[in-house]
Amino acid sequence: MTNCPECGGPGPCDDLFQELLALDHSRREPWGPLHGVSVACFVYQHPSRLVSAPPFGWTILDAFLRDGRAGAERVVSGFRRANSHRRREGPATDARAPSGTPPARFAVTIAEVAVDGTFPADGFPDRVREWAAATVEAWTARPE
Repeated sequence: MTNCPECGGPGPCDDLFQELLALDHSRREPWGPLHGVSVACFVYQHPSRLVSAPPFGWTILDAFLRDGRAGAERVVSGFRRANSHRRREGPATDARAPSGTPPARFAVTIAEVAVDGTFPADGFPDRVREWAAATVEAWTARPE
């Protein structure tokens, strides 16, 4: 098996991501409530997806690492309200999001979160926290 050219981890990342999205969209514990965090981690580790990244992904990661699931949920809820069709402003963006050359490798990738490819519920939130921390660390530690 070859490593993913974007995150450096064992692939196939896109297949794993589709599996995770299916679990996320079930809205069941523990996957559903961490959907925003999972998507942010994946897109920041796969630069080809950054063009379609949620404009607030970095804020979600920051809030999740600081305040856990409740912090991430507050951010997602706030951005949903700000993006309402009832508001006249444009969509919310994340000015603090990193830019420039992406990291070539991450200490934790979707493969580690998937464990055996099934994203077991037991320990899932802890694995997502490690994934988020590795994503932020790699982006903030890279040379400009």
